[in-house]
Amino acid sequence: MSTLKDKVVLITGASSGFGEDAALRFAKEGCKVVLAARRMDRLQDLAARIQDDGGEAMAIPVDIVNRADIDNMVETTLDLYSHIDILFNNAGIGRVDWFEKMSTERDMETLIHVNLTGLMQVTHAVLPHMLARRQGHIINMISVAGLVAAPLISTYAASKFGARAFTDSLRREVAPLGIKVSGIYPGPAATEFGQHIGRNDAYKSVRSVIHTHMTSDYVARRVVGVAKWPRRSLILPWWFRLITTFEALFPVVGDWISYIFSKINHTLD
Repeated sequence: MSTLKDKVVLITGASSGFGEDAALRFAKEGCKVVLAARRMDRLQDLAARIQDDGGEAMAIPVDIVNRADIDNMVETTLDLYSHIDILFNNAGIGRVDWFEKMSTERDMETLIHVNLTGLMQVTHAVLPHMLARRQGHIINMISVAGLVAAPLISTYAASKFGARAFTDSLRREVAPLGIKVSGIYPGPAATEFGQHIGRNDAYKSVRSVIHTHMTSDYVARRVVGVAKWPRRSLILPWWFRLITTFEALFPVVGDWISYIFSKINHTLD
């Protein structure tokens, strides 16, 4: 699919970060963009910006922990456009801290529900309509945390490893039926997401060492590229592939590095 003109794109988590920038870029490609998130004021502002620029966009309030909201989002989109060409599962939350300090409700139950269960439920609601047409593309925003399970992100990594497994399994399941499924694995990027993951001095020290200078718009541009030229996965930035490959080949070394890191920083806390 080298052109995206007139394709209907449903984006969750569209009120900021990767979702917002992807919406702007999809609209510039001539797509009809459906914006979904909890913050309706942000969505309406984004829709207005797209429309003022000559694009087509619609805003729908949705909390993906609520199945009724998901069903309404999909039904509203289908009522207006009759089909969905691309689903960009982008909604997600994060938390950085030592596991024993995490909240059972927010940092475990809600995080897993948003990052994994919600992603699966949105896909479950959209997929039958793609299967009926024997075409469609599902793009899941995952994270390098779905490839490398580092200290301080235990629940986040658990949700992203689950999202990766779901993405890979679903791709193998529906590929013969004309549906494409892709996983996006970005490293740290400059987005609003980083403002809501909690404060931890040890994590800040890691971010200061592993600094990618990667912008949200750059990730969004690559997401649109995957929509144009589908691929099974994309790791960003490119050199993070070296880290993920090293982790896969030499997990004991990763354990040793993590052991030293955790031992030093647990002592300092």
